[in-house]
Amino acid sequence: EVQLQASGGGLVQPGGSLRLSCAASGFTFSNAFMNWVRQAPGKEIEWVSSINNDGSITNYADSVKGRFTISRDNAKNTLYLQTNSLKPEDTAVYYCTHASIRGQGTLVTVSS
Repeated sequence: EVQLQASGGGLVQPGGSLRLSCAASGFTFSNAFMNWVRQAPGKEIEWVSSINNDGSITNYADSVKGRFTISRDNAKNTLYLQTNSLKPEDTAVYYCTHASIRGQGTLVTVSS
């Protein structure tokens, strides 16, 4: 069974940073293309970033480019999202995804 568990969210002031993690199990993580997506209150799910299996290729939504960094540790079956210079509009539940599977998310709230 595929399991994806995001963590690391919390309340942060504008301009702050958080490092999100996603622990993966139930599939061969080192072969997997992975994504981060987010869903703000009352809005549709938005793709945030993606990374290929060995971490050599990354892509970002324009809204986070230059502020967020996706990475992975295949030895630990873990995906990361470093979020810097956070803005109130980054407030959302963040999820990691593999194929069509979206695991449990972590809430990021950016507010003063």
